[in-house]
Amino acid sequence: MTGSPWPHRSVTRSYYRGAAGALLVYDITSRETYNSLAAWLTDARTLASPNIVVILCGNKKDLDPEREVTFLEASRFAQENELMFLETSALTGENVEEAFLKCARTILNKIDSGELDPERMGSGIQYGDISLRQLRQPRSAQAVAPQPCGC
Repeated sequence: MTGSPWPHRSVTRSYYRGAAGALLVYDITSRETYNSLAAWLTDARTLASPNIVVILCGNKKDLDPEREVTFLEASRFAQENELMFLETSALTGENVEEAFLKCARTILNKIDSGELDPERMGSGIQYGDISLRQLRQPRSAQAVAPQPCGC
């Protein structure tokens, strides 16, 4: 082991490969987890899809009196690194679903704009149903049906 406070990092690096989205979660009551964010973000951007959507989540919002990382400090980190940011509580469920929905909506928007191509290997997108391919093609890629000749 490397002496890293996160010995499992080498194992988790394989989970990034081909990912279209990631939730980067730290504990608001632990400065140590916050201080590791830059390394985790570097891994995500290096090992995943170049267009990976990353949502920064400050977890344990329910333990606000024990907070070691301010909302403002984390907001600045998110802004400087072009991340979306919200605080969550896995205990109460606050903003947990919203974090996943925000990530999914952003990925869908990137598909619609053509920035992310689900057909490209390594895009991180895989259709569960072949019929969805026609439904989720970017608007610009959808062919216009030819009009019948009125001759």
